[in-house]
Amino acid sequence: MGLLLLLIGIFAVNVPCGYWREGVRKFSPAWFVAVHAPVPLVILMRLLAGIKWSFAILPLLVAAYFGGQWVGARYRRKAAGR
Repeated sequence: MGLLLLLIGIFAVNVPCGYWREGVRKFSPAWFVAVHAPVPLVILMRLLAGIKWSFAILPLLVAAYFGGQWVGARYRRKAAGR
């Protein structure tokens, strides 16, 4: 149950960052911040959840991270009518 909540939290943290990322020029400083700003928060969330880092959960963490970024960017594109 702890891992599922962590994945949902990672996803939720990345949705607004993906939304922001979609609105800035690719590879600009703001773009890099939008992509990388959630990383310390994700690490903190994992530590607070008591889930140790392992290669076994890495694909799940990455999928939740980039899934949230993708959903946020997609939402912004739909809101802008693109």
